[in-house]
Amino acid sequence: MDKYLKGKIALVTGSGKKTGIGYAIAKKFASKGCDIIIADYGNEKDLDADVKTGSMDDMVVIGQELQDEYDVDTLVVNVDVTDMETIQNMVSTIREKFDGVDILCNNAGATFGVPNGIHTYDETAWMKTIDVNLHGVFRMSKAIVPMMQEKGGNIINIASRAGKVPALFNGAYSVSKAGVIMLTKVMAKELAGLNIRVNAICPGQIMTDLEKWRFGLEAQFFNTSVEEQEQKMCETIPAGRIGLPQEVADMALFLASGASSYVTGQALNICGGQLMEL
Repeated sequence: MDKYLKGKIALVTGSGKKTGIGYAIAKKFASKGCDIIIADYGNEKDLDADVKTGSMDDMVVIGQELQDEYDVDTLVVNVDVTDMETIQNMVSTIREKFDGVDILCNNAGATFGVPNGIHTYDETAWMKTIDVNLHGVFRMSKAIVPMMQEKGGNIINIASRAGKVPALFNGAYSVSKAGVIMLTKVMAKELAGLNIRVNAICPGQIMTDLEKWRFGLEAQFFNTSVEEQEQKMCETIPAGRIGLPQEVADMALFLASGASSYVTGQALNICGGQLMEL
């Protein structure tokens, strides 16, 4: 696995803060010798999402640390996945440094306007959530696939358990992630002839800022503590605990490696047994 990934170029969106899944994936790939493109929306003060992105300062530090620790090349790019112009600027910046992209991990995501039921959900918040989570995957893939066509490549989309089981009062997020799962399957079928594999990862409860925010929100709603809400959640998980970003990164590593060479079009759960399907 290590030999297969060494020297490959991996672009990970939403990787600009150390508490997130994107950073864990970027770090894992770097540890196996991949050159890394840290891509995130660095203008955090301009984004009114419930969970913030990393800042450009955070991203620069991350890029330098990965470069120093693992002796790989890194590139930091500020990109808004809802804005094709910034994506094209990103592509131009990448082409100046690298001759292509081997691995694209579409991890960037957000949620707006929650908690709300379908009948009270703000339309602007609904559309923005879907634009980031679903259309952002489309835009990034559309821009990067031409950079993979010559050698083939690998696309890993971060969906969610919420794309298979509806999240209460968070409908836009569930709908967007269900869309990511179907988009993954469409892309896998269409791009197979170009030697590009496409898979999705569907995390359940993973200890990120988003998960901590959720527990805090539930604690306020039910007049309990964050610790109590976390314990209640753990009782629904056969493994009995919340997952770690590093565990999602391990699955991303498998999907990016030659060990999964016959795997494409799949949406793999990582949820401690919370969701079991035929």
